[in-house]
Amino acid sequence: MNIRPVTTQQGNEITDPPLARFLFSDKRFAAVWAVVRVLLGIAWVQASLHKLSSPDWMETGVALKGFWTAAVTIPAGKTAGPIAFNWYQSFIQGLLDAQAYTWFAKVIAISEFAFGVLLIVGAFVGIAAFAAGFMNWNFLMAGSASTNPLLFVAAIFLVLAWKTAGYYGLDRYLLPRLGTPWKTKPKDTTAYPTGNPAPKGV
Repeated sequence: MNIRPVTTQQGNEITDPPLARFLFSDKRFAAVWAVVRVLLGIAWVQASLHKLSSPDWMETGVALKGFWTAAVTIPAGKTAGPIAFNWYQSFIQGLLDAQAYTWFAKVIAISEFAFGVLLIVGAFVGIAAFAAGFMNWNFLMAGSASTNPLLFVAAIFLVLAWKTAGYYGLDRYLLPRLGTPWKTKPKDTTAYPTGNPAPKGV
């Protein structure tokens, strides 16, 4: 893939400021992200434990049904409910009508636990933080504030710092071995464009 960076009128590439590189790409700041990562992971594990042990989440899904029902219900005397956007209210109502809570509650409970564990041990931090932040976003869209704004901001910062946020964790060993899927292998310069090896003496 050809990268087309933003450049100045003189043709110089506009790069990230030194502060951003220090915060999100420098291993010297990794210890700070380790603290944020572990605290966020603990919060997710704690949020999941009561769900994993509750039949209302793991069997019937009525706990999630109650949350969705409250989210789409417009209180008496008001013109709007907790959800600010009509399209998202229609989305939640569609899930309710399809009785998706019977299986979606399990997905939420297990996902919260999985995100928390991955963040605590520092494995695939960028992916785990993105997924956790997306869940926070959905909770916010459904009208539930609580600690979701703070957790969402923490997740965003961990996504930005994905290269170093797990340095004091399993990513320190996983990332160098797995690399990144979007990095292409260098071309073989020992062959001609046709794929035939270069003749001797060339």
